[in-house]
Amino acid sequence: MRISPKMILTTTAVIALAACSTEAPQAAVDEGAADAMMDSATTAEAGTIVDVAVGNADFSTLVTAVTAADLATTLASEGPFTVFAPTNDAFAKVDADTLSALLTPEMKADLTALLTYHVVAGELKAADVVKAITDGGGIATLTTVQGGELKAMLDGDSVILEDAAGGKSTVIMTDVEASNGVIHAIDTVVMPG
Repeated sequence: MRISPKMILTTTAVIALAACSTEAPQAAVDEGAADAMMDSATTAEAGTIVDVAVGNADFSTLVTAVTAADLATTLASEGPFTVFAPTNDAFAKVDADTLSALLTPEMKADLTALLTYHVVAGELKAADVVKAITDGGGIATLTTVQGGELKAMLDGDSVILEDAAGGKSTVIMTDVEASNGVIHAIDTVVMPG
């Protein structure tokens, strides 16, 4: 069974990255989300991306999905990786039956494709994403480990991340450091198409 955009609730949002100066835009952070996640991110910062996710209750659904897809070893490898990590609330926007089906062994290939669509090889901090958009004339195309593309665009001081299905997501926390890359928490699961 193949995942189609019709199987997923489509939501639209923007990535909240704001300029902290006129010359070098930096990521803005939803202060409530930052406060809720900061303790876990701080204590796990020396660990891998998987360690950071496991150490943060807001990523428990992601950790379950990564385990079901057998991606924990990959995401604990040297990297570096940039992970646009859906929070539990992001996964809650996915139809419950679809999410349950994705976590079954029969859907492992589809789940793997979905999860690796959230990962970009290399480390892209929020400022790097903004610079790539500026350097790209208003659009940065990010090639994911899955092979698909995510588009990032500026809208005022905000960055919009658009997936292959036309859905959009908001980064609610940026630059959570790990020993093998960086995590940007997002509020909506992005779809490979």
